[in-house]
Amino acid sequence: MAAKTIPTLHYLDIGRMGRGEVVRLFMRDAGIEFNDVRHPYDDTWPAASEKLKQEGITRTGKVPALLINGVIINQHIPILRYLARDIGRYEGETNYEKFQVDAVSDVYNDWRTQWVASLKGVTDDYRNKFVPQYYNVVAEYYSANNGPYLLGDKITYADFAVYQSIDNDERIGALPSKLPEAVQKFREAFEARPNISAYIDENRPKKA
Repeated sequence: MAAKTIPTLHYLDIGRMGRGEVVRLFMRDAGIEFNDVRHPYDDTWPAASEKLKQEGITRTGKVPALLINGVIINQHIPILRYLARDIGRYEGETNYEKFQVDAVSDVYNDWRTQWVASLKGVTDDYRNKFVPQYYNVVAEYYSANNGPYLLGDKITYADFAVYQSIDNDERIGALPSKLPEAVQKFREAFEARPNISAYIDENRPKKA
């Protein structure tokens, strides 16, 4: 019997930022061992991106890309869905639960579009209008099942995306000083998960 191939994740070497980090968090929580290929995000990236296209690792030249089970999959939310279905967890069980996971994933995607635009400079509109509205909508979804996760005590792939939005808003100085109670409750529960807590500790800036 052939040995099982370890998945390989291709993403940019940009620390805890971006879409690939969502996939890393998911695989760490799920206990999935993987090769983590981080491409420098500098003047060498256009050539590296073109090479990945030529190799068939990405059609668009963008990452993340995950090589798993003999196939290559792209786009971070579809990657999370694939992984959830592959291992039979993190997706919800009923049709309505899966709808909620899909709905929050779409809300997150709307957030991400605005967040990427803010990397050029955080506007007052983003910080004071869009971001508070986003977390208020997220809080409504999380409150519906009494948290701490979107589906109550069952974590799903959407939770990893929402956590990344919280973390990345904080990194660009746009996170509200006080999050809605349901969102704060979720953040604390997520960061307390053993594999996530260990990952966060591993990636803390080293003290001088």
